[in-house]
Amino acid sequence: MSPPSHTVVTTSKAPGPYPALSQATVWNGMVFCSGALGINPKTKALVEGTIADRTTQALTNLATILKEASSGPDKVLKVMIYVTSIGDVPLLNEAYIKFFPEPRPARACVAVKELARGTDVEIECVGYI
Repeated sequence: MSPPSHTVVTTSKAPGPYPALSQATVWNGMVFCSGALGINPKTKALVEGTIADRTTQALTNLATILKEASSGPDKVLKVMIYVTSIGDVPLLNEAYIKFFPEPRPARACVAVKELARGTDVEIECVGYI
């Protein structure tokens, strides 16, 4: 018996994924979103300003992808955040707290050496439909 298939989620309202990725996949009522960057979907450029500005845009991009999958921020169970400086987490948290309703999802945040496109934050999540 073959395993159940998954559905790929794609929307032009959020920045497109790299060729090796999907924006998200859905399996068994769960939505698995790839890492999102703080890229403006219209200009295709990283949002200027602070890490809070890029966090807001990355979360907005994730919300758009979740919506395409018939989900939303209120249905996110787990968030994984990658930053290039752990010292930026307090600013990141300002945007994060405004975005996610109570009770907030489980979360991990790790510092890494570098991220794609030279950004300072990348966010992925898992939610349900």
